[in-house]
Amino acid sequence: MDAFKNLVVILILGLQVSFAAAQDSLRFERSEFEIETPSFYLQGVDHQISLICLNPEKLFLRGNSLSVVVNGTRKEVLFENNRAEIDVTFDRVEPLSLKVDDFTYVSTVNPIPLWLSVIPPLLVILLALIFKEVVSSLIFGVLTGAAIIGYYSVGVVGVFTALFRVIDTYIITAMADTGHLSVIVFSVLIGGLVAVISKNGGMQAVVDRLSKRATNPQRGQFVTWALGIAIFFDDYANTLVVGNTMRPLTDTLRISREKLAYIVDSTAAPVAAIALITTWIGAELGYIQGALATINASSMQINQGAYAVFLGSLQYAFYPVLTLFFMLILIWQNRDFGPMFAAESQARLEGVHPKTPGKQSVDISEFEPKEGVKPRAVNALLPVFIVVFGTVAGLLITGYSPEVWSDAEMSFGKKLSTTVGQSDSYKALLWSSMGALIAAILLTVVQKIMTFTEAVETSIDGFKTMITAVIILILAWSLAAVTEEMHTADYLAQLATGNIAAWTIPAITFLISAVVSFSTGSAWGTMAIVYPLMLPLTWQLSITTGADPEMAMALFYNVTSCVLAGAVLGDHCSPISDTTILSSLSTQCDHIEHVRTQMPYAVAVGLVAVVLTTATAALSIPWYLSYPVGIALLIGIVRLFGKTVPGSNITV
Repeated sequence: MDAFKNLVVILILGLQVSFAAAQDSLRFERSEFEIETPSFYLQGVDHQISLICLNPEKLFLRGNSLSVVVNGTRKEVLFENNRAEIDVTFDRVEPLSLKVDDFTYVSTVNPIPLWLSVIPPLLVILLALIFKEVVSSLIFGVLTGAAIIGYYSVGVVGVFTALFRVIDTYIITAMADTGHLSVIVFSVLIGGLVAVISKNGGMQAVVDRLSKRATNPQRGQFVTWALGIAIFFDDYANTLVVGNTMRPLTDTLRISREKLAYIVDSTAAPVAAIALITTWIGAELGYIQGALATINASSMQINQGAYAVFLGSLQYAFYPVLTLFFMLILIWQNRDFGPMFAAESQARLEGVHPKTPGKQSVDISEFEPKEGVKPRAVNALLPVFIVVFGTVAGLLITGYSPEVWSDAEMSFGKKLSTTVGQSDSYKALLWSSMGALIAAILLTVVQKIMTFTEAVETSIDGFKTMITAVIILILAWSLAAVTEEMHTADYLAQLATGNIAAWTIPAITFLISAVVSFSTGSAWGTMAIVYPLMLPLTWQLSITTGADPEMAMALFYNVTSCVLAGAVLGDHCSPISDTTILSSLSTQCDHIEHVRTQMPYAVAVGLVAVVLTTATAALSIPWYLSYPVGIALLIGIVRLFGKTVPGSNITV
């Protein structure tokens, strides 16, 4: 019996020794792991450390799960494909320690204070306000962000290598994105299209047809307004063509240069900003797409394309739309107020006596038809038809889903919105713009207006006009990448939560955009600065405050529109705005007089737009009720403050 007991004891001891030996054989050594850490950390932001096992066989025998001690806290970590992701957060300078069996990793973490994340965008705004120039401001903003990240990544050396990081990381990454490239190519193609249909006389023919209907001051103003709507695809072309073409006729009709400049200026940017296919749309989609990429970086939160967001935002485009209606109300009522009333009264009673020299002071050769060309409207209308309806067709083709259209429970409107929402807007825009440009060139060559070589060279000249816009786009995308890396939206959302009501964000955005645009004179530059900042902030604040998805998207649409609307308002009021200056030059109106007479009108519409923007956000008033209210308010303003312009019975 004793012998049997001894044998059992020996067996048990042997098993224990074997088990211990087996455990030792499965114990990981220092050389069997690698670790990947972020290049920098932000205070209070979750970061992931990657633990990579170099011995997959041993890991499999351990059940692909290991006990890891992270900063003194033991965690059970599951490996997938020999890789485990471990979440860490740091609020101050402290060590990062990680231990698995005999593997130990220790380093000191110096996280970036989160408040530094607002320095790059704020610096851009400040420099733009001071120097009235956007490109250099954006460069300094991106450079500052790169320097901050570089310093906290590798120390002082990172500050000096920040310039290289701007080029090889942010700018190259922005240009390598296929969506960004699509926006650039589309914008360039539209620039070429505008140049070709200007040179082949198509645009001039449209102007000539409409101008024949201007027989008295009221009709003259209406035709000028209609021309501004008709040439919707580019604000520069709109301003220069309409201003120079209508000026002799409006002088004869005794319409003041100030009123002509106002109508030209206030149709150019608003209609180009909200029309479905313009030289603006590429930039707008690019900025919106950049914001969506930031929002969806960690997980899909907004399952819509940039074009669908743009279309959704149009229901809140109060300032651009109401500006167009406001001009109609003034023309219909034959009333004006403020400095414009004095200018119009003087012109009607005494004739037009411009304060500027009569010679042409702006080069419009780019938009003038080739000498000897007979203007034909089809040369412009057919390419524009192709680009507009081609885009619609492209959206339907790329977004078509048999499941959606066979669903009997969905309404037609819902099916259509779903199709547009899941479409590839970039493909649609590229297809239509390329088709329109080819059609314009073929029309030009077949009619022997230009040779094929001349038509191509004209297209290239049009491409060149978009260079500045493309540069601003690339730098704006680079700034968006910096703010995304530094979690600027998260920090701003933390500040706003509990301090700013979500319904005030659209109005705040509108005012910020207006101030920046007024100070810089650039609506495009304003969009480049404000979109990357406000769109992620709006979404983050909506989620933080517990808004349901429908309300969050409504607020997001509203803010998307407010950036654009505020930029256009500031552009109208700014004496250094390019389109405001071009409007003065093309109509040969004294520039200060143009700004002085236009500003009361722009501010009046802007105040109504702010009221409607705030009301829709706070009270969830539907857009189809907001616009009638806005138009009624504008009619009331004209009736209350406006006076009938004397001597308006002149005819030609």
